[in-house]
Amino acid sequence: MITVPAGVRIHLALGATDMRKSFDGLGLMVQEVLRADPFSGHLFVFRGRRATTLKILFHDGNGMCLFSKRLDQGAFTWPTMQPQADGTASVTLTPAQLSMLLEGLEWRAPVPTRRLMLAG
Repeated sequence: MITVPAGVRIHLALGATDMRKSFDGLGLMVQEVLRADPFSGHLFVFRGRRATTLKILFHDGNGMCLFSKRLDQGAFTWPTMQPQADGTASVTLTPAQLSMLLEGLEWRAPVPTRRLMLAG
């Protein structure tokens, strides 16, 4: 599992990405499509066309890292939003949402396992 340090943002790239891309191709997408710096230390998450594979690109201060995961069953939940007004095509996640995404769970609207009791 990836531990996300405090202050690091997680950017989920909208749409499908060619999973044949590696460090350079994904880094170029971060710059041109997401309009961000791939060397910023933030995490950039990309999904394949069939939604069974994803890749995470990040720079750890020493070099570029690429994490890949393929689900044996099911598909990764992905937003269907359109690019924003400024042309960027990403959504920001919390570390908890990233953890749920990597487990193949529904991260957009998690359901609590218990009801909170209100004092009354």
